[in-house]
Amino acid sequence: MDAVKSRDGTPIAYELAGSGPPLVLVHGSTSDHDTAYRFVIPLLERYFTVRALDRRGRGDSGDGPDYSLERELDDVVAVIETAGEPVNLFGHGFGALLALEASLRTANVGKLGLYEGGITTSRSTVYPPGTVERMETFLEDGNRDGVVGTFMTDIITMSTDDLSVLRSQPRWLERLKNAHTIPRELHADRDYRFDPARFANFDVPTLIVVGERSPESDHADAEALVAALPSSRIEVLPGQGHAAMHTSPELFVAAVGDFFLD
Repeated sequence: MDAVKSRDGTPIAYELAGSGPPLVLVHGSTSDHDTAYRFVIPLLERYFTVRALDRRGRGDSGDGPDYSLERELDDVVAVIETAGEPVNLFGHGFGALLALEASLRTANVGKLGLYEGGITTSRSTVYPPGTVERMETFLEDGNRDGVVGTFMTDIITMSTDDLSVLRSQPRWLERLKNAHTIPRELHADRDYRFDPARFANFDVPTLIVVGERSPESDHADAEALVAALPSSRIEVLPGQGHAAMHTSPELFVAAVGDFFLD
């Protein structure tokens, strides 16, 4: 693990592996870099110099007293800049939102990959009413499993099969350790507004990834993004949902790797 200081001085750790063109991986909610990408890093490092970061408050990274979306974007940009050249940037879930917005804050993104970030033109229907507040109550009661389980089922509408895969893995306990970070980023996500006009001149080639079995809302989000980003296309992963990195690592790497290497 290496680390870089973000703008506010918070150390942001990242795993550095492999050789080849630089690839920065940004994980989503409930994860650190290992829980999100442990099955695909050994495959990706054959072709790329991988930098898989731990977002603030998780893994080996530090945390700051005041959380905000802007601080998370500073973290991603700080890791990008360590490469010293344009990078391939990939984000999953909430990490996809961070990757997209970070691409507006640095000139060092050559290509961009986004996997089901819930980036839509309207945030009003993203979360069922009261869900975030219920998760905060679980957290206050020390019920971390309730927080993570609710997130999986109610927020990203993960199928019971995919959730069972995640629960069966030894790193599920690591997700529970990250439970305290979930409500705060959901508040930031709920307040976010995607404005297509800001991306009218966005010329970074972008791959928008969505699982074939993912909810219709994720497919609609992908269509909204491809309409807003001039140099983008959609890749549907056959037979997959929100967690192809775990359920079909080879398929995931083939789709994402081919895009970045083309």
